[in-house]
Amino acid sequence: MLRISILICYLVAAWLLAALRYGREEPSEFRQAVPALAFGSLGLVLHGVLLSELIRTDAGPELSIANVFSLVGFGLALGGIVAATRPRLRGLGAVMLPVGAIGALASGVGEFARSLDGLGWEMKAHIAISVVAYTLLSFGALISLLIYAQDRALRHRSPAGWLSVLPPLVTMEQVLFTTIHAGVILLTLSVFSGLIFVENVFAQHLVHKTVLSIIALVVFGILLLGRWRFGWRGRKAIHWTLVGYGLLVLGYFGSRLVLEVLLQRQWG
Repeated sequence: MLRISILICYLVAAWLLAALRYGREEPSEFRQAVPALAFGSLGLVLHGVLLSELIRTDAGPELSIANVFSLVGFGLALGGIVAATRPRLRGLGAVMLPVGAIGALASGVGEFARSLDGLGWEMKAHIAISVVAYTLLSFGALISLLIYAQDRALRHRSPAGWLSVLPPLVTMEQVLFTTIHAGVILLTLSVFSGLIFVENVFAQHLVHKTVLSIIALVVFGILLLGRWRFGWRGRKAIHWTLVGYGLLVLGYFGSRLVLEVLLQRQWG
């Protein structure tokens, strides 16, 4: 029931935000967005309650694949609500909130989990930084897909349709690179803290995750360098973003899927 309530709140908020942007050139006033922000905030609170119930256990926090996916969805929904406070970014919030709803629906799915019981503050901080980094880069990947859709519509001179609720391409690219900058900083901290604090990487089946995370970091670094030095944008920026994010997904969720679901084993 709680999941359905979260879904309804997020979707209603997304619909209200999209209605404020669809077919309109001028940004709406803040008071017009209050109902959408109220529904979105309520969904966020309920989502937080759901995560608290599923993750907090006597043995310590449980971070199964589904719970981590839900945490990322929570972060995306939070980003959507923050975006909705900016008149020209409300359409972006309308897209992000349904993605957060998908994360909420995935909460608690599966039986295998990784408890943090017994881990020191260093490893807990490493995991928290990693989750925030994945959330920011997931946001970047989502934005890159939206930019691709906008760019394709412009190239083919096709009707904008639902894309008309989104901010202009220039604004979307600014948000994309701001998000990637922040995500890369946290991903760098995550990788180096993992190398420093994780003991016996081979025994914990973390080699593939670590290697792929480092490669992804290099890919994002090349993207940011290309943006700074050569002004990369458009499809080139989209491709590099999705390649880097794909490596992260393969390294984290792919490795955990094989270990927890197929092999029925856990890290550590």
